[in-house]
Amino acid sequence: MPTETASPSTPRATTGRAGSLRPSAKLLPEQARAHNRALVLQGLYRSGPHSRADLSRLTGLTRVTVGDLVAELVDEGIAVELGTRVDPSRPGKPATLVDIARDGFRIIGLDLSDTEVFRGALLDLDGTIIERREAPAGDLTGDRATATVLSLARHLVSASTRPILGIGIGSPGVVDLGGMVLSAPNRGWLAEPLQAHLSEALGLPVIVTNDANAAALAEFGYGDSAPDLMLVTVGYGVGAGLVLDGRLLFGSRFAAGEIGHVVVGTDGGDDCACGKRGCLETWLAVPRLTARMQAGDPDTALREAGERLGIALAPIVGALDLSEVVLAGPTTLLDGILAEATVATLRQRTMERFHGALTVRMTTLGDDIVMRGAAATVLSERLGVS
Repeated sequence: MPTETASPSTPRATTGRAGSLRPSAKLLPEQARAHNRALVLQGLYRSGPHSRADLSRLTGLTRVTVGDLVAELVDEGIAVELGTRVDPSRPGKPATLVDIARDGFRIIGLDLSDTEVFRGALLDLDGTIIERREAPAGDLTGDRATATVLSLARHLVSASTRPILGIGIGSPGVVDLGGMVLSAPNRGWLAEPLQAHLSEALGLPVIVTNDANAAALAEFGYGDSAPDLMLVTVGYGVGAGLVLDGRLLFGSRFAAGEIGHVVVGTDGGDDCACGKRGCLETWLAVPRLTARMQAGDPDTALREAGERLGIALAPIVGALDLSEVVLAGPTTLLDGILAEATVATLRQRTMERFHGALTVRMTTLGDDIVMRGAAATVLSERLGVS
């Protein structure tokens, strides 16, 4: 019997770490079962309890296929039966409702993007934060930084009263799809196998992704964002995540959105940790911007930082026809003068006809954006849902 897959019109998860959960090519037989399983889980995750017949209609899969998959998920503890649905308008045997075991597992999300602390949280499958932990990280680089990340993860693992589905980590720098931090100058990481190291040490699935990509995934999934989105993270460094038509963009060398080390302007500037001068980070990263504000007029420092950000973003906005740029970082620095200067510079450097309505706004998800995005990568990788 040929392996069944859903029809092309079947709703699918919007985005995944390796591009998109929506396959653009025909599935191979060995991929079909995992694909169908993800469809069932996505239906439950987004729409709540359903009967097997409901899931069949929702996914386009046959009732036999759905029944087999649900039985498998219940056996694994990923789904639970909630009892029968009472509906007088539906004659016949009452349907048994099924849902994801939303309180059956925990996810750990870690945010390594802050200048002074590493943040971590224990979350349920719906993204609700159950417990928080922090670790000082202001002067940590190299092996010391890695050891602190591992210690923070261990504390959160020990705090959980449920099985851990996985650990998601949002790291600064260029991160490949295997979770290796190829380069994070501010943390002294070069080809740091962070994912492999933590997974081996903890005996749990670990997913490491770029912090800006994690933030963009969270904003797209949980925030009020457009389908084409650029999210700029400002902290110890500066990075950006790009979502185009609901798909996270990585680039051929996993460096899409690495705008922090783009030199802005031709008037020199301060030395950067990467070895160049005048990189965007030297104007916008929190430690650099704070120092400029303390050394001179704060409003001037904020305005100059916003102008430099606008210079860096203008060709990207023009090339990709973006309508929205979202900022994530300290609101006291980014909102107001800096954001206004960014918008003004963007409008000066792009075509009014196409980009006159461009908006630059703060994220609606606050300081938890990277942690929630990191947890979302675990859901995507482990269950195929978003």
